[in-house]
Amino acid sequence: MKVLVTGGAGYIGSHVVRQLGAAGHDIIVYDNLSTGYRWAVTCGELVVGDLADEAALDSVLAAHNFDAVIHFAANIVVPESVENPLKYYRNNTRNTMNLLAAIEKHKVPYMVFSSTAAVYGMPPETVLTEELPLEPINPYGASKMMSERMIMDLAAASSLNYVILRYFNVAGANPEGLLGQATPEATHLIKVACECATGAREGMSVFGTDYDTRDGTCVRDYIHVEDLAKAHVMALEYMANGGESRVLNCGYGRGFTVREVIEVVKRLSGVDFPVQETGRRAGDPAALMADNSKVVDVLGWKPDYDDLDTIVGTALAWEKAWQEKRGRQVD
Repeated sequence: MKVLVTGGAGYIGSHVVRQLGAAGHDIIVYDNLSTGYRWAVTCGELVVGDLADEAALDSVLAAHNFDAVIHFAANIVVPESVENPLKYYRNNTRNTMNLLAAIEKHKVPYMVFSSTAAVYGMPPETVLTEELPLEPINPYGASKMMSERMIMDLAAASSLNYVILRYFNVAGANPEGLLGQATPEATHLIKVACECATGAREGMSVFGTDYDTRDGTCVRDYIHVEDLAKAHVMALEYMANGGESRVLNCGYGRGFTVREVIEVVKRLSGVDFPVQETGRRAGDPAALMADNSKVVDVLGWKPDYDDLDTIVGTALAWEKAWQEKRGRQVD
């Protein structure tokens, strides 16, 4: 297929682009490089542009007969979304509308959308199905929920088919060291812990130790970025073979506590970095895991890296290489 990938120079998008290229697809990456990197685009052609620039976006779709769009481009930091909500509604929601208008105009038949478990908010359930009501508790989750609704509404009014993938906690890096998470000021637990292990941070905090979990800290479902990327490629194949529009959770269906993750990072790195235990953050559920039965059944998806040591090991190897590349001495 001829595929447009928005945000394809970012962490998850770059892994998907590499897998798309390996599968023989023809790729155009559209990215403003605000959090992505030119070097991360290992396949296809990079067009530097912003989704807010409707004329530039239209010219890219006019110049290529795209079979599909995979839409990653978004801001994703929850605390920032609370402090600056309009940034998230502009970039995540309004710019998705701009992209959908171009998709409708140029009659692109397929779309895969990068969504999030944040659309569920704080449900009483700990293992989440796609049928749960959407009750986001922050502007990031709300901006993604609105984008999902726009995609569904356009599909109902046109011939567009879509697969919406709701991510849980994405982590890890390409096992060959080609790609990894280079996002500045990242907030994800495994990335932060790996930065501590390599000396890029002096220490880290654990927010809340009194949850009703096996060790008092939050439980999350961590999915390796390569397994998540695989789901995107399979979603395109699914639609090309006549599959109907679907919403699918992407996770492993089991979780690890914050303390367990930190201990794995310390064990694999051999570094006992400082960890400060502090109070809960507002809006952190005790446990969130994916019911992934639909992505398994619908796409035939099977994970290759469903192992916390593997996830952390690839993330740690990438972080060491990334810090050395930036001129930081890593023991």
